[in-house]
Amino acid sequence: MGQVAVLFRLMPQGVETDMKALGEAARASLPAGVTLRGMQVKDIAYGLKSLLLSVVMADVSGVLDATEHALAKVPHVESVEVMEEGLI
Repeated sequence: MGQVAVLFRLMPQGVETDMKALGEAARASLPAGVTLRGMQVKDIAYGLKSLLLSVVMADVSGVLDATEHALAKVPHVESVEVMEEGLI
């Protein structure tokens, strides 16, 4: 069984969202066995920013969906999107 690297993009509810607090809440919401490898705030347009999270998890059924759902429940997150995923 291998490992999977996944890049998530979290979109905040608005331009006033504190991205540092959003990042800390996202980090705390990751399920057991999912390791955060990197976090970056990226400008989108007109003051709107997104949070990119790079994580590594086991290549087992259900872990990706569980992680996506956990991130979607973080306060002030409008949407979660899987940008990239691949075996490592």
